[in-house]
Amino acid sequence: MAAQQIVDEIFRLTNDQPILVTLSGGNPALQPLQELLQIGHERGLTFALETQGSKPREWFSRLDHLVLSPKPPSSLMETDWPALRECARLASGVEIVWKIVVFDEADYLFARQVRENFPRGRFFLQPGNAATQASDEFDVAGLATRTEWLLARAMQDGWLDATILPQVHTLLWGNKRGV
Repeated sequence: MAAQQIVDEIFRLTNDQPILVTLSGGNPALQPLQELLQIGHERGLTFALETQGSKPREWFSRLDHLVLSPKPPSSLMETDWPALRECARLASGVEIVWKIVVFDEADYLFARQVRENFPRGRFFLQPGNAATQASDEFDVAGLATRTEWLLARAMQDGWLDATILPQVHTLLWGNKRGV
């Protein structure tokens, strides 16, 4: 869809009420979103974008909120620290939110490292869902255990400004893939 079509559809779905639009899924920073942001802002929309922070874009400064979600060690992905720094720099004047999924101690230490390197912005830690993506099964007991551990671990460090909460989408739908 073209940017104007997207904005028109948003207003159709909301009965012409301006809303906060969150752009996520895959890596939306791969898309050319400048026109969507411009048209949407002109019509009163606000925008949040969630990205792992590997693709800095000049248009990040036109967002209202930038959610940076770098992948921890358990993801087996390498963090591109210079790219993450550039994403944060380009979002000057934009509310930054950091979100890191934590499965274990290595992920927790990674989250601490991110916090030390990027003191600006709110910080969210989310205990990971250990069930496999191939399964619709959801490990509620394991999630509760990881949440308790993560709360205790953050308290042990005195990390009181982090918000710790489970991923709501996994509570609602487990690992079911969208259609």
